[in-house]
Amino acid sequence: MDFYIDTANLEDIKKYNALGVVDGVTTNPSLIAKEGVSLEKRIKEIVEVVNGPISTEVIATDAEGMLEEARKYASWHKNIVVKIPMTVEGMKALKVLSKEGIKVNVTLIFSAGQALIAAKNGAAYVSPFVGRLDDISEDGMALVHEITTIYGNYDFDTKIIVASVRHPRHVVEAAMMGADIATIPSDIMDKLFKHPLTDKGVAAFLADWEKVKNLQ
Repeated sequence: MDFYIDTANLEDIKKYNALGVVDGVTTNPSLIAKEGVSLEKRIKEIVEVVNGPISTEVIATDAEGMLEEARKYASWHKNIVVKIPMTVEGMKALKVLSKEGIKVNVTLIFSAGQALIAAKNGAAYVSPFVGRLDDISEDGMALVHEITTIYGNYDFDTKIIVASVRHPRHVVEAAMMGADIATIPSDIMDKLFKHPLTDKGVAAFLADWEKVKNLQ
């Protein structure tokens, strides 16, 4: 399973890319706004760091506006993936963009039916938002299971990006279900590296080494 880092913070991207765990990057307008930099500048900086898919999201809500933005973003770099919302207008735009060879990540997926429509219209990726479903007492990971089953039944090429990840267990469950990608915020990426028993074990080994290192 690929790991995409869900941030527009360049230092975080560089940090995790250096650790060898970043296969791609997802951004959205909220993440870009936190950085106080233009979308174009930041995306062009990111593609210099990560050699993988970089998702950037349209702002327009009508199909023609989405097409205009998508074509502009795709012109910046070959690795750009355009994020389009799961709406009727979004699906109109997706149908055109998929024929033009522009890769699209259909975002804000909250049902298997939505994921099925996106795949039939040629989406390269779909992003089910598991954490937001959990927030309203639905089972976000159950949705991922439904999508992986449907895509497996019909051999869709569309890849599943598990999004709105809230804790490391979401990542593990996504991997167990066979999801293609998890897009992970920086704080969750940190937690994946750590376990208290690992820290305890290192401390114990170091303490024991201090007892014997100077023995003849």
